[in-house]
Amino acid sequence: MKVLARPLILAALLVPFIVLSSSAIFIEENLKDPALESRVRAISAEIRCLVCQNQSILDSNADLAKDLRLIVRERVALGDTDQEVRRYLVDRYGDWVLLDPPFKLTTVLLWLGPVMIFIFGAIAMVIFLRGRSHASKEDVVVKLSTEEEMEINRILDSDSRG
Repeated sequence: MKVLARPLILAALLVPFIVLSSSAIFIEENLKDPALESRVRAISAEIRCLVCQNQSILDSNADLAKDLRLIVRERVALGDTDQEVRRYLVDRYGDWVLLDPPFKLTTVLLWLGPVMIFIFGAIAMVIFLRGRSHASKEDVVVKLSTEEEMEINRILDSDSRG
């Protein structure tokens, strides 16, 4: 009996986690027309959750994501094209609402920023490493004065005798 009880307890504990990890879309949000629902899901997968930031509104459980999903459903139900729905959201939230924003003058920093940071970091690293290598070469080349050479020879002579 104990052998069967453990797997059943484990299954009972895992069921809530499986249910909670399912899709963020709630049944009451679905449209009746499967074609329209498919369009809504495709559009929602391209829209950024403004709370989660790196999740689409399709995958997010945030209240704002739910509101945005409902807006997308309303716009699609009203007959808007996919592009019109995206434009509607961009007009209100800016290009940043798109997970894949367009490359244009206002988004240049968004697209080129990571590349510029990488290039500046590489240049800084090269300058730093060159500075270190020059400093170490200068330390090796330093000439001793006659007085310093005599002192070193005296110390070496005393060590070799002692």
